[in-house]
Amino acid sequence: MKASQFFISTLKEAPADAEVVSHKLMTRAGMIKKLGAGIYNYMPMGLRVIRKVEAIVREEMNRAGAVELTMPVVQPAEFWQETGRFEKMGPELLRIQDRHGRDFVVQPTSEEVVTDIARQELKSYKQLPKNFYQIQTKFRDERRPRFGLMRGREFIMKDAYSFDKDQTAAKASYQVMAKAYRQIFDRFGLTYRAVAADSGAIGGDLSEEFQVIAATGEDAIVYCPASDYAANMEKAEALAPAGPRPAPAKAMEKTPTPGKATCADVAELLGVPLKTTVKSLVLATDETNEAGEIARSQVWLLLLRGDHDMNEIKVSKVPGLDANFRFATLTEIEEHFGCKPGYLGPIGLKKPLKIVADREVAVMADWICGANEVDFHITGVNWGRDLPEPDAIADIRNVVAGDLSPDGKGELAIERGIEVGHVFYLGTKYSKGMNATFLGDDGKPAFFEMGCYGIGVTRLPAAAIEQNHDERGIIWPDAIAPFTLVICPVGMDRSEPVKAAAEQLYADLLADGVDVILDDRGERPGAMFADWELIGVPHRVTIGDKSLKEGVVEYQHRRDTAATKVAVADILAHVKGRMAP
Repeated sequence: MKASQFFISTLKEAPADAEVVSHKLMTRAGMIKKLGAGIYNYMPMGLRVIRKVEAIVREEMNRAGAVELTMPVVQPAEFWQETGRFEKMGPELLRIQDRHGRDFVVQPTSEEVVTDIARQELKSYKQLPKNFYQIQTKFRDERRPRFGLMRGREFIMKDAYSFDKDQTAAKASYQVMAKAYRQIFDRFGLTYRAVAADSGAIGGDLSEEFQVIAATGEDAIVYCPASDYAANMEKAEALAPAGPRPAPAKAMEKTPTPGKATCADVAELLGVPLKTTVKSLVLATDETNEAGEIARSQVWLLLLRGDHDMNEIKVSKVPGLDANFRFATLTEIEEHFGCKPGYLGPIGLKKPLKIVADREVAVMADWICGANEVDFHITGVNWGRDLPEPDAIADIRNVVAGDLSPDGKGELAIERGIEVGHVFYLGTKYSKGMNATFLGDDGKPAFFEMGCYGIGVTRLPAAAIEQNHDERGIIWPDAIAPFTLVICPVGMDRSEPVKAAAEQLYADLLADGVDVILDDRGERPGAMFADWELIGVPHRVTIGDKSLKEGVVEYQHRRDTAATKVAVADILAHVKGRMAP
């Protein structure tokens, strides 16, 4: 490709609404153009990146035995109504009607449609296992689309769905996909982690997220530097402290804490470590009657160490609590504690409630909590002596750096990541919901065991940029760069030797299979170099009259601080040697 034939549209300044690096640089490099909130045109330079991502994904999915198809972007609502997601999914699901008043959705994912395909086409266990995938446009009506392609409303995703005869076979299919994903992300040339993720209502341990490591990532990734342990924050287990609970050493006292409503303020006032304080979080669960009205509410008090934060996913797994818990109302709090938030504690309650203590709190002695009276806390609190043992003890907190790794091989560390892929065992959630069965080897109907596997195709380039950039622009890995190499001839329009050398090298690189672009626009060197550094092409060869007289050209990788002179006769081999395999 020659630059004069291509479309290059770089900008000196990023738009005012661009908040993160990838959004700024993709816009400035002419890769995307905003059309509406969370909706972008993929311009020629950006589309080349997306197509390279798709090609790698497609090759590895095919190699893993998955079969490509394409499902409609606009889908009849009846399939979503079968599983209940048409009503339950909420405003992110874009619902539309046709001219006849029939309901449709704009797909955010395709579990229902692919399950319909399976129940029509896969009749016998002899046709299993089967894995269908597509690379297709999706739409999720984000409340606040932002960060360019990182959190847009319209995006391209690779979604795959496996169908198996039983759990053993389904888990084998899951492992095939987990391995394929590692091969895919290895080929992208990015630093990433595969982390254990929560499986939600399905249960089990078969769920992994693929996170591109980046300081600007929205997700916290927990890992052990001394082992292979890695999990997202929702999943990472906080081990119970070793050893028995210490014996009480202090008397319980009601202590004035005027105007100090937070654990941090109380600890500072009393001159004690924050970890000696206990915070009180009040939740509630509701039971409804047949009419859907709230018949009864149960109030829960969660106790965490003052320097720890509640993990909502873990809380939802406490027996009696579930994903539908809510924070208690002020009326409920005052009824049970006789006090407003900020001074709450488990001693002197007005009405009984359920108490859940985090593992750390359960082994604490002489701790500090609210006195259920404004401007007062209680010091020297001990289980057994001052209040009954909690109703439940559970891991309900986020881990912190320095916690012991659950695999017993060291301490945990935390870094930021951007989720770009997820593999997930579904079980029979959708096959049962849609009565999708096949004839098993025992001659009886059975529900498909399913898995789903997604990669954010258009999110991945943005994540790659968040990980690979500098003050001059993007630094693409070879595998997904819009062009692998750019030839920059200085004064090509004025020098026949420069033009001839550039054309010859261009032809040689093309013949050798290198994805090369020749900048024949006649730009000044500074402007030309600035464009390609912004765009992020990883390899550059500069050809000029002066260097040609010396029998050399200049090679520079995008990460190099200076160019290297290479003999004209050796440049092709040199370039090939610097490229990623």
